[in-house]
Amino acid sequence: MPWQEAKSRREKVRFISFQKGPKIKLVSLKHEVTLDLFQVKLITIYPGILLRNYTSMELTTALTLTTNVYSNQTARNNSTEACSRETALKTTVFPLLYTILFILGLSLNSLAAWVFLRIPSKSHFIIYLKNIVVADIIMTLTFPFKIIADANLASVGGRVFVCRVSSVLFYLTMYISILFFGLISIDRCRKTMWPFVGTNPRRLLYRKLLSGFIWMSLFALSLPNIILTSRPYASSRFKCSDLKTEMGLKWHELVNHVCQVIFWGNLVTVIVCYTLISKELYKSYARTRAQHQTRPGTNAPRKSSIQANVFLVLAVFFVCFVPFHFARVPYTISQTRGRMFDCQQKLFFFQLKESTLWLSSLNSVLDPLIYFFLCKSFRSSLFNTMRLSPGRCRVLRELGSDTNSTPQGNTQT
Repeated sequence: MPWQEAKSRREKVRFISFQKGPKIKLVSLKHEVTLDLFQVKLITIYPGILLRNYTSMELTTALTLTTNVYSNQTARNNSTEACSRETALKTTVFPLLYTILFILGLSLNSLAAWVFLRIPSKSHFIIYLKNIVVADIIMTLTFPFKIIADANLASVGGRVFVCRVSSVLFYLTMYISILFFGLISIDRCRKTMWPFVGTNPRRLLYRKLLSGFIWMSLFALSLPNIILTSRPYASSRFKCSDLKTEMGLKWHELVNHVCQVIFWGNLVTVIVCYTLISKELYKSYARTRAQHQTRPGTNAPRKSSIQANVFLVLAVFFVCFVPFHFARVPYTISQTRGRMFDCQQKLFFFQLKESTLWLSSLNSVLDPLIYFFLCKSFRSSLFNTMRLSPGRCRVLRELGSDTNSTPQGNTQT
């Protein structure tokens, strides 16, 4: 009996159940009708278990509501697929970029650590740089876990480890580096403004204690992010925020605000200190130029070298850290207060955060360049370790800072 004929006769049919998917079974005394969005099948059967009677008019209304529900569900599924994070950018491009950073970062920082082991901690500057080397090495060692997870090569347990431990260590080392760059800026400014103020063992001890306090404080701040990322995952496809407890989400948001304060405070410190250094260097340059004009036989100052050295730290800050900290706040809010954003906005903030996060990771490769250009002891020890010829050392030294480029020759260590 065709469906249209059954409908025109207003035959009572009996509704049994919904099956998984878009299909609905309808049973009359002699016919079963299986309906979906694409076709209508008519199969002759014997009467089955009957639950409730429906007229054809009631059946039509029920089918309309069911079709609408299914259509909405299909639209939501399509929207979810369109908002999926599993794009080529995440699974291919970033793993490749992080692989490059891992190879370069591990090589350069291992060399830097080897060189610094041969340098005694005889100044504040050297102490701070050694801490940055340790932070960079730890950060670099987190890259393989992120590479495997982003490329969908990690097991579920591996991705949980990335969320709970690896990512936390990454951010921990990032903000440790930022804090030590702020301290380096203060130290360089002090050396430039008051070049005759030396150091002593007590001050060196204080700087070592300060370094230990920084590591312990940031680790204590980060530890709850590990502990409170403890919710069981409902499926194999989850985000790190899905693993955080309610308290973990609030703590994560609090830590984000603290880290913002750390970054912006140190950025202001770096800008102020290097502005003062620039003014002092320019005064020194002007004095040297005036002497050169009155005494033609004296060496001319190298202004371009001075400018490059002064603005190197600022360049690292602006390239590596500023974009990420502009992107991190809206991303964190989209994760902790998800109802305020639709999936397309969440995907945009995620991709923006991941792109700027790679720039922050680039810091692990750029830091060794800062050691070379700003630390005379590092350059000298590197040349001695590599056993370079005097001619090559002279050329390479000209690329870095020179004590003659600074007032009273005291800005380099």
